[in-house]
Amino acid sequence: MQRMLLLGDEAIAQGAIDAGLSGVFAYPGTPSTEITEYIQQSEEAMEGKIRAEWSANEKTAMEAGLGMSYAGKRAMVCMKHVGMNVAADAFINSAITGANGGLIVVVADDPSMHSSQNEQDSRFYGKFAMVPILEPVNQQEAYDMIRYGFELSERFRIPVMVRITTRLAHSRAGVVRKNVLPQNELSLPGNPRQFILLPANARKQYKGLLRTQELLRDESDRSVFNSYYEGKDKSLGIIACGIANNYLLENYKNGDFPHPLLKIGQYPIPKTLVERIYDECDEILLLEEGFPFVEEMLRGFLDKGKPIKGRFDGTLPFDGELNPNLVARAMGLEDTSGMPIPDIVKARPPSLCKGCPHIFSYNALNEALEKYSKGRVFSDIGCYTLGALEPFTAIDTCVDMGASITMAKGAADAGFVPAVAVIGDSTFTHSGMTGLLDAVNDNSSITVMILDNATTAMTGMQKSSASGKIENICMALGVEEEHIRVLNPSPKYHDVNLGVIKEEIEYEGVSVIIPRRECLHLAARRIREEKKKKERETVK
Repeated sequence: MQRMLLLGDEAIAQGAIDAGLSGVFAYPGTPSTEITEYIQQSEEAMEGKIRAEWSANEKTAMEAGLGMSYAGKRAMVCMKHVGMNVAADAFINSAITGANGGLIVVVADDPSMHSSQNEQDSRFYGKFAMVPILEPVNQQEAYDMIRYGFELSERFRIPVMVRITTRLAHSRAGVVRKNVLPQNELSLPGNPRQFILLPANARKQYKGLLRTQELLRDESDRSVFNSYYEGKDKSLGIIACGIANNYLLENYKNGDFPHPLLKIGQYPIPKTLVERIYDECDEILLLEEGFPFVEEMLRGFLDKGKPIKGRFDGTLPFDGELNPNLVARAMGLEDTSGMPIPDIVKARPPSLCKGCPHIFSYNALNEALEKYSKGRVFSDIGCYTLGALEPFTAIDTCVDMGASITMAKGAADAGFVPAVAVIGDSTFTHSGMTGLLDAVNDNSSITVMILDNATTAMTGMQKSSASGKIENICMALGVEEEHIRVLNPSPKYHDVNLGVIKEEIEYEGVSVIIPRRECLHLAARRIREEKKKKERETVK
């Protein structure tokens, strides 16, 4: 059997390829991006004609995955945790439609907010939807869970969530591959009304989903991913979920763990195993990355007087990632955190790349707004969000994908004009188009700057859905053609750009300004690829 050194994301991708995947649908977002990129670059995936294109947003990705499942094929949908908020409508309803071909939804959470605007535990979405959740402890389990997840999905006719976190997604370990399964043949659902959620049909299928829960609980109790380890010292019992198990065992490198341990990797939580460890031990310590998800449930159905320690009682901090040192302190072991970081080692804040076109867009915008009061620029999520930092301090908000346009609209409708929205080209097609339509319909007095650098730069320069389409989209949404202005964001054209921005922010209506220049890194990559292509042609 082939052994590979893989990131957690890559293990998931390879596991899907080997399990007979027919298509992956995703929107790039750290820490989930590398799953789709790995499949896009895989020769095996290309030979198998596995579909691996970026979707406009997570909702469209979820719906495309559901459509592939409807056709009988195995599909995977990937996103980061905040992307699940976007996909939630389709995701929740997919539990009621159920699956035909295996359907796996991979969600990568980002505790400590390394590259995100919130901490969010996607297990709550899985529980709310009443679908099985798989949470790997390491890269091998991540690989194995994908194959098992597809089988579980097809056996119970239900989507399956695989929840990972940043540390697993972006760390490497050896993975042993299994045999490669063929892709499913096309086959429509046996029940022709399965995917029709008219109320009369949805009510029947919802009852079916409820009946399935007992079977899923039994499956979880028997799962190889839920393991009970005996321990002699029953003064304390440990329940460790997913990667939190690693943080625990790093404190016992000789392998001599003294307490009973329940490792949870599959949900619904294995109630029989949980009741066993509770009954055997004097007190329980919960270790889980993210929110106190299992801890909260235990306090509900097992709160019979024994102490249950975790995030709720302050034994572990409520926010941020776990690590071996936090676990050691929670267990009364020696704190191994080491020396504090010296003051000379300064944190270097992120910054826009030298020569980035966004710099010149912000310089012109700042100058155009000098005569107005502060707080007028509503921004969005992308590398241009770094305009909030010195030396620009050019933006005043950043909330969620697409919020720049709708927040600017709300402020303008309140009488706060001029109001400017700054949004990237990829974010515009992700969730900015509908906000622009609202502004056009209400004739709100806003200026929208769509910073077009021809890529989704912040997450690794994936292809932007907006490329070559922005002006046509804006006109189709009703923006007047004379108020769609394209600029070249460079020092050479500063005075021209400044004049255009001043004109449009004074216009009483909806105007769109498109500063357009290719991302420097994308340009460098393109030049390298063109050079290699030319060299190959010369050799021929």
